[in-house]
Amino acid sequence: MSNIIYIQASPRGARSHSLAVADAFVNTLKTVDEKANIQIYKLHEMSLPELDNDTLVGKYNIMHGREFTDSEKEKWSAVETVIHDFKKADKLVFAIPMWNFSIPYKLKHFMDIIAQPTYTFQVGPNGYEGLVSAKTFIAYSRGGAYEDGSAFDFQASYVKHYLGFIGITDIQSVTVQPTLAGGPDAALKAQEQAINQAIEIAKSF
Repeated sequence: MSNIIYIQASPRGARSHSLAVADAFVNTLKTVDEKANIQIYKLHEMSLPELDNDTLVGKYNIMHGREFTDSEKEKWSAVETVIHDFKKADKLVFAIPMWNFSIPYKLKHFMDIIAQPTYTFQVGPNGYEGLVSAKTFIAYSRGGAYEDGSAFDFQASYVKHYLGFIGITDIQSVTVQPTLAGGPDAALKAQEQAINQAIEIAKSF
């Protein structure tokens, strides 16, 4: 039985191309592994811990063995809970639209919570070392059409770098593009092609 976390970075529900593809992927996974435990993180509906001053003061006090207040401990414990739940997953699924050539702010918030030293990465003799291992599928969507390595892509390039930093390198992805620039017919065609690709990947994921 797999522990799967499905992270939805789009708030657009049925109008979201990335969600349509990721949903098809997850639905196929359910047929392959009927006992899979799937948690859905709707990031725009979640109350994520704030990385405010008190939380970060608590973080460094606790990490460096200094005295800390009950309030600081409580705030940092909320961050730890998110990290520990994330690390239980052996498979991750992301639905990520491109916003302003990058990623939605709620996803960045989530990623900033997860990337913490000694929890998801550490520094050793050979530099940074990731501490997370999870097979990962990502459904991207973009209003325009951008080739790999495009100067306009701070979406997939950043996500790949971030995941590799925390140790996740087994990554497969599909992209729906363009969802706006080519008109509605082109968007639907691109979505259909991406869904078909996602289904095939899910069969052996």
